[in-house]
Amino acid sequence: MRRSRFRRVLPVLLGFALLTGGPAAGVSVAAAPVSAPDSAVRLQALMGQHAVLAADLMRSRIRGDDDFVQAANAALGQNTDAVTALMRQLFGADLARRFAPLWSEHVVSLVAYASGVADQDDAARAHAKAEIVEYEEELSRFFAGASRGRLPAGAVHQALDLHAHHLVSQADAYAARDYRRADRTYRESYQQMYDLGRTLADGLLPARDRDALREPVWRLRSQLGRLLAEHVVLAEDVTRAAVTNTPDFAAAGQQINANTRDLTAAMDTLFGAPAARRFQQVWGFHVEQLVGYAASTAGRDQAGRETAQAHLHDYEQRMGALLSEVTGKRMDAARLSAEFRGHDEMLLRHADAYAARDYVTAHRLAQRTYEHGFELARDLADAFGATVAGRLPVGGPQTGYGGLAGDPRVTGR
Repeated sequence: MRRSRFRRVLPVLLGFALLTGGPAAGVSVAAAPVSAPDSAVRLQALMGQHAVLAADLMRSRIRGDDDFVQAANAALGQNTDAVTALMRQLFGADLARRFAPLWSEHVVSLVAYASGVADQDDAARAHAKAEIVEYEEELSRFFAGASRGRLPAGAVHQALDLHAHHLVSQADAYAARDYRRADRTYRESYQQMYDLGRTLADGLLPARDRDALREPVWRLRSQLGRLLAEHVVLAEDVTRAAVTNTPDFAAAGQQINANTRDLTAAMDTLFGAPAARRFQQVWGFHVEQLVGYAASTAGRDQAGRETAQAHLHDYEQRMGALLSEVTGKRMDAARLSAEFRGHDEMLLRHADAYAARDYVTAHRLAQRTYEHGFELARDLADAFGATVAGRLPVGGPQTGYGGLAGDPRVTGR
């Protein structure tokens, strides 16, 4: 059962990798981390992104979209090489050299599982699943050894097993057209792998560096990064469904609503219910306009696209003013508005590229927008932390509703 079959597939998948031999034209590559906190957030970001890209690739294989399969392979190869490069930077060439083939073949086995699902080949599915289990065990031993015992192999194996379960389950649900379960698991997979990135950083970094991960402002930055990057991922998911008018739109809308609720809860914890309600109203409007633009694109409604863009410009001004106000002017409203405008423009261009089936451009924009979420999270965390001082988030009530809460395609009403 060992790897002969998968070794033949591996060069094909990883042939699209973009970082080891230098970045491909037009691909945005984040600057190398320069500190332990930067490195930890970078690892979290890459692990969360791995889960999303692997799920996207598996889904495209199941629905038989070969053009998307190729672009998704390239994006996942970029992510794999970025994780390996970070391991090399943090822990040396020898550790990275041992990590790379284990992680890469883990990816191959996931894609092989999706191929088995697409082909309705139960034997191929079973074989791929056995390979997934094998790589989980090897990766668990690898991380336990690299941490010199700080990461118990059993605990790491449990986390990796949950990761594989999420990806396999969402693929099965997607193939069965159970989009609600598929998209809920898609989001859970992102969150779980993002959190695993923090666990790995805490286990692998030297003790003097791990202390920085316990600082309140770093924890706030980490969690804001997770929520804002998750917003990017889910906004792209729902706008892809909107521009193609596919049956998973309602399920995708429910998940971005859930992300909006979590962001609103964070604002509630930090700044209180009145500010959270204002945030939810403005942010939800933002989500509605992104989807409205995508739907107008699908319907070739240029007037609708222009209306959505105008509404987004209004949102950008309102959100900049709101965040400047709640931080006691620690953040400049005009600068914030410009940041949100850049965020929106990338999401709209992503929707355009996806609608045109220019998947390479769509993935390049998705990468840049994802990175931008963490850049914004750093600035927000500094300002939020300075504003609320000791009242940093440890949870909060789930206030507000998602930006598509009124859409009958999402609510079913």
